[in-house]
Amino acid sequence: MNELAILQSIKMGMRSIKGNKLRSVLTMLGIIIGVSSVIVLVSIAQGSTSNVTSQINNLGTNLITINTFGTDLSLTEDKINKLEDKDGVKAISPVVSGRVTVKKDKTSSQTTLTGTNAAYETVRNTKVTSGRFLTDLDVEYRQKIAVIGATTAETLFGTESPVGQYIQLDGNSFKVVGVLASKGSSMGQSGDDVVIVPLSTAERLTKTTSINQVYLQGKSGQNMDFVMAEVENAMASMYPNQTDNYSVNNQQDLMSTMSSVSNTMTMMLGGIASISLLVGGIGIMNIMLVSVSERTKEIGIRKAIGAKRRDILWQFLIESVVLSAMGGIIGILLGLGLGKILGSTLSMTVTFSNTVVISSFLFSLIVGVVFGVFPANKASKLNPIQALRYE
Repeated sequence: MNELAILQSIKMGMRSIKGNKLRSVLTMLGIIIGVSSVIVLVSIAQGSTSNVTSQINNLGTNLITINTFGTDLSLTEDKINKLEDKDGVKAISPVVSGRVTVKKDKTSSQTTLTGTNAAYETVRNTKVTSGRFLTDLDVEYRQKIAVIGATTAETLFGTESPVGQYIQLDGNSFKVVGVLASKGSSMGQSGDDVVIVPLSTAERLTKTTSINQVYLQGKSGQNMDFVMAEVENAMASMYPNQTDNYSVNNQQDLMSTMSSVSNTMTMMLGGIASISLLVGGIGIMNIMLVSVSERTKEIGIRKAIGAKRRDILWQFLIESVVLSAMGGIIGILLGLGLGKILGSTLSMTVTFSNTVVISSFLFSLIVGVVFGVFPANKASKLNPIQALRYE
């Protein structure tokens, strides 16, 4: 079939669609709903995936977290140094945590206290918007200085700059030397309502020297499995037969698990939405069968004046594909529009993918071909004499 004949068939298909506007719209509705549903649901799923990935990355890069349970299993300075000496370890940051009452003038609130060292800034991917972070000298000389989170700064100081001013932590005066950049919530916990002080100062403030959490950063993502094995072996030798009393978690394992869950969710949502595309295809087939019945005499006339079987086949097949293509284009526009509306009104992360948009459109075309073949084949097989006599 040459290009001119294909173009002529497309024009005939468009003429038929225009002649039955309401029926054509209702026929395309299944395709429109199917394509838009695929785009919206998969985009929401991909947005959730990127949001979770971003939250995990906010925890730090190439991160290994060591937690011990109970004061009997606290990590001492010499044990932390042994972990730091392992091959592939870039930096290590011990942490003492607690809850403190932070006060400025008449404003006070309960907030998270984190006592740590200078390496925490690198290990936990922490940025300072104003002032500075902790230094090794602050830890060595037990300085009463604090770096506060964005939420804490807003609560205590409003729009005023906190750097250089003093706050009270459980009645002790601390000088604010820096304000952290907002990180939002990571894994369900706010990273902005926090006060970070030198590790040695925090031990005094919380009246404990028990270090039950250590963050460790690997030199590169490629050797994290090796570093993980090194750390696990070191912990096993330091705490023999006590594996139930401590945990070693690799950030990449968490990332892999979350990616697997997210991919499964994306496939499931895409599969559910694709069902409506199949339903739309059945609708196209039904309408095309009706169209064949209505235009039996027309088919007979075309065959009588020399139209071949393949010409009739192409005519109805192209009409079916035109219907599904128009439905696919409208579905794409509707899906992109709905996605943007949902993203802005519900504060959802919606990530559009060209691959998903193109795939859903191609799938709608395939549906048009598959479900258009049967009625087109039926039309092409009609006997011209019987078709002309059809009432």
